[in-house]
Amino acid sequence: MARRDTNFYYSFIVLPAAKRRAIIAVWDFCRAVDDAVDEKASGADRALARAAAAAELSMWRRELAACFDGGPLLTPVAERLRPQIQAFHLPRAQFEEVISGVEMDLDDRRYERFEDLEAYCRRVASAVGLICIEIFGYRDPGSREYALNLGLALQLTNILRDVGKDLNLGRIYLPLEDLARFDVSEDMLRARQVTVPVRRLLEFEAGRALEFFRRAGDALPAVDSRRLVAAKIMGAIYYEILRRVELSGFEVFGPIIRLPKWRKATIAAAKWLDTMAGT
Repeated sequence: MARRDTNFYYSFIVLPAAKRRAIIAVWDFCRAVDDAVDEKASGADRALARAAAAAELSMWRRELAACFDGGPLLTPVAERLRPQIQAFHLPRAQFEEVISGVEMDLDDRRYERFEDLEAYCRRVASAVGLICIEIFGYRDPGSREYALNLGLALQLTNILRDVGKDLNLGRIYLPLEDLARFDVSEDMLRARQVTVPVRRLLEFEAGRALEFFRRAGDALPAVDSRRLVAAKIMGAIYYEILRRVELSGFEVFGPIIRLPKWRKATIAAAKWLDTMAGT
């Protein structure tokens, strides 16, 4: 089950029970795949930790294959997912993209250009959105463009908010061309000080995320607005997280900036009411 302290929970609660079960099954699978790498990344022996994570990802690939092709399953997560794949005709290729994206985190990877980072974000975030809209339902193929851009906006928001946390895992997702543009070195980020160059860099990255929120909004077909209300709630929650990062002066090296539960519930209710009213 989705935990009540997750941002996803507040978008799930507006769904009918059958769709909610399906979304939670997808979320649980994607979360388990992500945890396979993140929970092992901080091990003292990095080589051993990476080998263990790679082995677990291979296990999830086998579980995914069994979900689609038949055969015994080893995990309750996959057992819950298989009937939802069948019921909603979920796309295998997008699940495989999620695993391939998470696999990229096995190395202390750097991204030279934004286009390189965008490819990663499409795998770990947009692919999830393209799975979820099959459960939400849609009439206009343009809704796929909405899901793709919203996934990019959410992941870029995560990357910006989690700069400090990712440093602890040896990861810097901000494109190296952007660091160079604002005269920021990796050592400057590791110093965990929001200097003028660092702030300008982070402002630039926030602008990128805002642009993808705008693109998502422009791409959403009116005919599918109500069907995709859960995605709209998720977008609204993350949009506010992005704004709070900005209002903090980009203090992304300390405690993670989060929304309190009451605020997420308020956003969910307001977005649902606005959508049902057609505004």
